Amino acid sequence: MHSTMKGELRGQPTHRVATRRSEVIRVALGALALGAVWAVAAPAGAQSIIKREGQHPKYVFEAEPHMGFRDPRRNHDAGFGPGFRGTFVIVDKGFIPKVNDSVGIGFGTDWMVFGPEHCHGGGRNAYCHTPNQEVVVPIVMQWNFWVHEKWSVFAEPGTAFVFRDDDDDFDHQDLRFFWDNFTVYAGGRYHFTDGMALTLRVGAPFAASFGLSFLL
Repeated sequence: MHSTMKGELRGQPTHRVATRRSEVIRVALGALALGAVWAVAAPAGAQSIIKREGQHPKYVFEAEPHMGFRDPRRNHDAGFGPGFRGTFVIVDKGFIPKVNDSVGIGFGTDWMVFGPEHCHGGGRNAYCHTPNQEVVVPIVMQWNFWVHEKWSVFAEPGTAFVFRDDDDDFDHQDLRFFWDNFTVYAGGRYHFTDGMALTLRVGAPFAASFGLSFLL
């Protein structure tokens, strides 16, 4: 039995940079898909509010519990798990004059479990392989665009800290830690009311989440 803690803070290996590039491309495609969904779902003749500066729900904090999905990594199964994102509004009228935008600082956590438990052997000699787990702690700037009374979209550049348990040798203690110095997310909300919305997010390193936003 042994325990390892590995920190990767000085940069990313070449294969990880290539992987990150493909993830960023997927995020961009996801953002385009969200835009297409909004264009299709918005009622015919609906009037945009994107040029009505400041005309959006007034709130201080967005609380967003969600469920997440991440595509398979290496030879592991896909990951699923719960998460939470909290965002404090810091600028109610955003960076672009005469545009209905706002800016916040977001933080959160996402807990991913990759695949089921696998057991080998039988009786007293049985070994059970605990699923690989990953905890991602993102810190982002959230830039919101309020495009319709029922719809808003956002982009979230930032950084993330990742804690990963690679339990390939059955010792349940192979813990790794690294800093993802650039992450990017994009998403959209469908607003049921001024205080509650359905939220979809895609991004890297955490692939996708689906949850409820409470604007407090």
